[in-house]
Parts: sequence; structure tokens; C-alpha cells
Amino acid sequence: MRYAMTAAAILCLTVGAGLQAQEGPYHAGPVIQIGGEGGWDYLSVDPAAHRLYVSHATHVVVIDTQTNKVVGDIPDTPGVHGLAVAADLSRAFVSNGRGNNSSIVDLKTLKLIQKVETGENPDWILYESSKKEVYTMNGRGKSATVFDATTGKVVATIPLEGKPETAQADSKAGKIYVNMEDLNSIKVIDIATHKVTETWPAAPCEAASGLAFDLATHRLFLGCDNKLMVMMDSTNGKVVYSVPVGEGVDSTWFDPTTKLAFTSNGGAGTVSVAHEDSASVLKIVQTIKTVRGARTMALDPVTHTIYLAATDYEPQAPGSKDRPKAVAGTFRVLTYLMK
Repeated sequence: MRYAMTAAAILCLTVGAGLQAQEGPYHAGPVIQIGGEGGWDYLSVDPAAHRLYVSHATHVVVIDTQTNKVVGDIPDTPGVHGLAVAADLSRAFVSNGRGNNSSIVDLKTLKLIQKVETGENPDWILYESSKKEVYTMNGRGKSATVFDATTGKVVATIPLEGKPETAQADSKAGKIYVNMEDLNSIKVIDIATHKVTETWPAAPCEAASGLAFDLATHRLFLGCDNKLMVMMDSTNGKVVYSVPVGEGVDSTWFDPTTKLAFTSNGGAGTVSVAHEDSASVLKIVQTIKTVRGARTMALDPVTHTIYLAATDYEPQAPGSKDRPKAVAGTFRVLTYLMK
């Protein structure tokens, strides 16, 4: 299904530094209640198995995306950040930030197979299918750990000089792209040698946390802390376009069928939706109102549904700079569906 943009869908109204679309392709869907206590980070979707995996402090919640019901749990993942699915191996790989390791999990039973030691504070995690290897982006370790997905053997530790955030793979080109949040750059890792071969400046993007990829047009989409989504050519590192998005960008996704790119803006309580009109042009087509603090997101590329983790917060005194305290039992997943 391809989203056919109408004149109304691309009619955008400039408000301050951001854009708000008058209407667009997405509307609010069911809310999936999870509850419990503790923080969260990435969500990930296994579209073939109809599963959504939601990181939640010390465990991963498993949701059936056809019924929107919790159907399982992966325990013993302290400080969990994310989960990568290897459908061909019937395995998942979890980054345990406080454990400085990664759990290898059987997707059929959700049981632990083994844990693999990584660099300090593994954050984003990626499965690269051509070599059947797993990459963990180690935030405090300023490195990437690479291990064999079948044996768990560590095959490389790649120095990255700074704090890596999201990574994307182009297996055909033999490259892994890593956005370096504190260096305002993209590093390119050679899949065959596990070496950094290039570093590209991301300007005008600052402190990118999200990264998505259009394999067909060789375009990277960077979600930037200075309220921009930047489109970069993955063949040479040239920035070709940028559009304004909301405050507090965390996650960035791309839908290859609809050609829509998304940033979840936790500070603004919005999702910015941009259409890749061509390999050189992006257009904001919708600003979805979510809730403040809904900063991490996942996309189901088959149903085109987007999922965001959210919670309620206790009131704060005016001018307080303290981190708001979550209200216990209000953790949930918001869904947004295509019209």
C-alpha cells in the first residue's frame, strides 16, 4: 500500500520552529496497557511473527500485535535498551545496559540461551544477516562489540571514539552506518573487516539519536536534537535535505512502502511524519499529537502501524529541572494506524 498524498495532506502550517500538518495519513489506535514500574527504551517489531518487543527496566515485554495483548516476557535483562530479531535463526538479542552484556534468547520459548560480554553500557543492538553477526553500540564503552549470532563468540571490538547511538546495515554494500551523538557525525564500518572506513560530518544535524535507512534510494534519515530530520546520501555522506521536526527527538524510522520517515519527539509530545518525495526532497505531511515523554518508537513495515512507549508523570513544581517521576502502573504503548 502506498500513501497517495493529497493537496490537503501536504498542506502544512508553520508554528514557531516546527511544522504541524493540517491532516495526514495516521490516526490514533488502541492503547496497550502494560503497567509495572521502571524505565524503558527501544521497541522492536517482528512483523512475520506478529510480535512487538518493549524494553522495560529489567525485562522485555512481548505483545501480540494482532490482539494487542501481552503474551510473554523475557526476564533478567538489567538496564535493557533494545532487542534485535534474527528470524532466520529464531533468536533474539537483547542489550543489557547495566549488565554490560547481551542476552541470546530462543524466540519460540523466550528462554535464555547464553549471555555475551560486550563493551560498557550496550545500547542499540543490530543483527546483520549476511554474516549472521550481532553489533552492540556501547555508549559508555565508546565502541561496538561484534559477535557471532550462532555461537555467541565475540569476533571484534571496534573503537568509535565517542558515544554511538543508532546503527543501520546495508548488507549489499557491506557497510554499517553509526550515528555518533556526541561527535555530530556518521561513522561507516566495513562489514568484512570490522574497521571504521569513513567518518562523515552530519551538519546541520546536531546530537543525532535516531537513524533510519531507505535501501532503495541509499538515503539515511537522522533525527537530530536541534529539531531537524536530515537526509544523507549513504554512498558519499553528503547531506541532501533537511526538514524541521519536534523537540526531544529520540527515535527515527522509515517505511519503504509508503516512503514515510518518522521522528518521535518526546519533548514536544509529537511524531513528525515526512514523505520522501524523491532522493533529494523531504516534505512534512503530518505532526501526530502523542503525549509528552513518548520518545521511543517502532514501525511495523507490513501493517504500517507505529508504536510508542509512554507513561504518566507526577506534577512538578514550576521551573523544576528535576527529571519527572513516573506514575507507577501507567506504562503503556500507544498505537497509530494508517487511515
